[in-house]
Amino acid sequence: MPQTSTPIADLRKSYELAELLESTASQDPFAQFDGWLNEAIAHKVPEPNAMTLATVGSNLRPSTRIVLIKGLDARGIVWYTNYQSRKGHELAGNPLASLQFHWVEMERTVRIEGRVEKVSAEESDAYFHSRPLGSRIGAWASAQSEVIANREVLEIETKRIEALYGDKPPRPPHWGGYRLVPDEWQFWQGRRSRLHDRLRYTLKDSEWVRERLAP
Repeated sequence: MPQTSTPIADLRKSYELAELLESTASQDPFAQFDGWLNEAIAHKVPEPNAMTLATVGSNLRPSTRIVLIKGLDARGIVWYTNYQSRKGHELAGNPLASLQFHWVEMERTVRIEGRVEKVSAEESDAYFHSRPLGSRIGAWASAQSEVIANREVLEIETKRIEALYGDKPPRPPHWGGYRLVPDEWQFWQGRRSRLHDRLRYTLKDSEWVRERLAP
């Protein structure tokens, strides 16, 4: 059996940077999240916009991957991807998903659950055309999640798309945005002795109900 040089069970950290109290936390989870995200950006946390997206397929097997938040407003949280990828197929069959942000340097985690919908074609177009040219070409060249023979397949397809569209590739019909519309948020702040602060916001009758959970 493989072994690490340091016993995994001995890895520990004491969380002591901050606290999360009802007296200072926002009553609105969107405002609370926006504040924490901006703090992560201000503290130069590596890739503060990276989030884990969890979906469940028709086989009931959950799967996760890292995506990047590209939009936040009162409607929800937006990211962009290939609609024909594994996550795209899973969301088509089961539009419920969860997101998680883990800002290690700030000892904070945010979990978000809700229903996922596609953003409008206009929103997808606007974001697609704001991307670097290489990323726009890549959206055409990669049949995301499909088996390919080797790296050369990607390189050949990239050259074909470059020759076809030059520096003005249109948005692929299979590529665009998703929006998770939250109905539950959890904010976690690490605390000493594993007595972490954990606030949950649940949408009930169009109002957010805030509760403290045991860590």
